[in-house]
Amino acid sequence: SRYGPKMPLAVDCTAELIRCKVLDSSGRLKSHELILSYGLALVRFVNLITERKQKMVSIPLRQLAREVDIPIWVVDLRHELTHGKLPRLALCRKGCDVVLDWLRKTYWSRQLGNNLCEESEDEEEEQEGMEANAELDSDAWE
Repeated sequence: SRYGPKMPLAVDCTAELIRCKVLDSSGRLKSHELILSYGLALVRFVNLITERKQKMVSIPLRQLAREVDIPIWVVDLRHELTHGKLPRLALCRKGCDVVLDWLRKTYWSRQLGNNLCEESEDEEEEQEGMEANAELDSDAWE
């Protein structure tokens, strides 16, 4: 609140994404409303985070995202939300989780003195084990 209208982008994006998750867990919104809510938060995240790297000459969004380690499929999801058919709610939820994890690793861990990075290593080992199991399940990516 001390920043007023100059809230750091990562804080603003995190707040919007968490707001989506809270609304989702409340059960008060319909699927379509949740897709729109998640969609707006995801579009704003990609646009705001990559905008800082944009130069006078237009650089493709995929290249900018690659430079800051945002998964390309999140950029593709943003493209669909902006220009195409609205995706399934499950994909929006997954996008939100991936982006929140990116924000945690890229922004929040530095703000909290890297305490989250130490915890993150244990989580990453656990996640790698889960991903290995998920590869065996042909429906995991769907």
